[in-house]
Amino acid sequence: MPILSLTPIGSIPLVKPGDDLSELILHALYQAGITLIDGDIVAVTSKVISKVEGRFVNLVHVVPSKHAKTLAEQIQKDPRIVELILKESKAILRTRPGTIIVEHRLGFVCANAGIDHSNVAGEGNPAEEWVVLLPENPNTSAEIIRSRLEAASGVNIGVLVVDSHGRAWRMGTVGVAIGLSGMPALIDLRGLPDIFGYKLQVTQVGAADELAAAASLVMGQVAEEMPVVHVRGFPYPLRDGNLRELIRPRDSDLFR
Repeated sequence: MPILSLTPIGSIPLVKPGDDLSELILHALYQAGITLIDGDIVAVTSKVISKVEGRFVNLVHVVPSKHAKTLAEQIQKDPRIVELILKESKAILRTRPGTIIVEHRLGFVCANAGIDHSNVAGEGNPAEEWVVLLPENPNTSAEIIRSRLEAASGVNIGVLVVDSHGRAWRMGTVGVAIGLSGMPALIDLRGLPDIFGYKLQVTQVGAADELAAAASLVMGQVAEEMPVVHVRGFPYPLRDGNLRELIRPRDSDLFR
C-alpha cells in the first residue's frame, strides 16, 4: 500500500475572474518544489474555481420572486438569497429557519444550493453584498485544469473539485467531491474476497469523497488560504471518472 500524502499549496494568490487557474497552480507547485508524476491528484476548492469563472452575484441586483419572498418569510432568510437558491436548484427537499435543503441542479443534495458568503468580495461599493455560486459545471472545470496540467507536465494525473457539505445523519461539515476528472469517484469492491475468503456483496467505496474530506482537512475552512492540495499515493488506479458515479438514485434514497 503506497503512503498517502497531502501537501497544501499555499502560494496561490487571491484570484479574480478570468485568471488562469491552471497556470497559477503550476507556478505554486514549482514554488513548493513539487514535480507532478503519474498518479498524482490535484484537489482544488470549488470556491477558487467559482471565483475565476466569475460566479459572483451582487445581491443588490437580485429581484426576488413572489415565491422567494413567501419562502423567505417562512424560514427567516434573505429573499434575495432564496431567489438564487431556487434558480440553482431542481427541487426543494426540506426547510427550517435559516436553511433550505435542495436537490442542486448538478444532481447532489446540499444546503442552500452551495451559495456562500464567506471569503467573498466583489468590485464596487464595499457595502454591497456579494455571494458566490458553485461552478457552472465542476466536472468540466476539473477536465480543463487536468488537461492543462497534463500538457505542461507530460504525466497523467487526476483533478478533484472539493466543496463543504453537511450530512443528514451527523453534525459538522466535511469535504465532498462535486467534480472530478481523470480519477475514479466510486470503487466497486463487490465480488472481491475479504481476509477470510468471503466475497463482498455490497461494498462500494466513495473514494473521491474520502479524498475530498482529507483534502478539506488540509485546506481549512476559515482564513487559511489553501485552495489547492497536492495528493500523492492515492491507493486506486486512475481512470476516467465522473461525479454521476456518486449520485444516489432517487428511488434508493431513503432521505427523500
